[in-house]
Amino acid sequence: MDVITSVLGNIKDPEWHEKLHHCHVETIYLDQWTAQKSRFLGKSDHGNEYPIALARNTHAADGDVVLYDEEAKKAVVIGLLLNQVLVVDMSRLAEKTPEEIIHISVELGHAIGNQHWPAVVKGTRVYVPLTVDKKVMLSVLDTHNIPEISYQFEEGQDVIPFLAPGEVRNLFGGASHESHAHTHDHGHIHH
Repeated sequence: MDVITSVLGNIKDPEWHEKLHHCHVETIYLDQWTAQKSRFLGKSDHGNEYPIALARNTHAADGDVVLYDEEAKKAVVIGLLLNQVLVVDMSRLAEKTPEEIIHISVELGHAIGNQHWPAVVKGTRVYVPLTVDKKVMLSVLDTHNIPEISYQFEEGQDVIPFLAPGEVRNLFGGASHESHAHTHDHGHIHH
């Protein structure tokens, strides 16, 4: 069994989308814990195992093509099953005084920290992985009623492009292995 050592392309690229149109495609679904690894044994949705050893600090993305055999008309792609992420937008704080910024930031830190939720801060946004029921997370923030912030849930794979690899590991690697609260229900923006 050959070890897969590189990503060939992504099904989102028109070239690969066309190539795979007439292929038998197997998908290796990765949970958010395994997705952070560069070396793992992937098991496809057809029960086949594929050893994967990508370059250090390289991680497979949703839709990555890791095996393509034109003659056999066969391909293997990666599918990510990442939990949603609560994205807290604090950009409106830029108009506030330093004292107000500190007050609101500490208040948000208390709300998130008191729940022991992992979080990553990037620019004016705070990313919190879904580790408990969505309603619980929204209830905590609604109860604290923190002014000048807004928040909504976004798909985990949609957040990844905005984060550095270490931040992605902190965000998804810190979430529970057992957490499978994957849902496609997009929450409304709360104020």
